[in-house]
This record gives sequence, structure tokens and C-alpha cells, in this order.
Amino acid sequence: MCADMLNAGRPAYYTVRQAAGILGVKPSTVSRAIRLGTLRAVQRHGQLVVPVTALTRLLGEPTGNDPQATPDGGGESR
Repeated sequence: MCADMLNAGRPAYYTVRQAAGILGVKPSTVSRAIRLGTLRAVQRHGQLVVPVTALTRLLGEPTGNDPQATPDGGGESR
């Protein structure tokens, strides 16, 4: 049986340190986001972990710094 089938249906989680690496921030920043409720985390086997869906949701949100993300479609002045 292949490993993909063994992991099928199981949720994926990242440690705080792994999540920080993915986001490109310090682990303390991820811990702070968890404390503030900005990033969801759960206890698994006595360790605080971040569900992959929470990271995906966070990475998919526009930051407000992207001119393409504005409703008018750009930052050009006329």
C-alpha cells in the first residue's frame, strides 16, 4: 500500500516552527498569531500544531499591499 493511501483522509498539521518557515517569519510571530486568534492551532499528542487549512487560508488572503487586489484593479492615477 502506498504512503498516499495511508495518509488519505488524515488532516495535515505543521509544527509552529514549520509554519514559521512556510510563512517566512520567526516562530515567535506564529505563536503570537495563535495567541491573538489570527492563526488557528490545535493540540496533537501534547504539541501545538497548525492545520494546513489554516495556513492555506492565511496565505490566500490579500495583504492590502497589492495594487491588483484593490476593487478598481490597480493603483494608477488618471
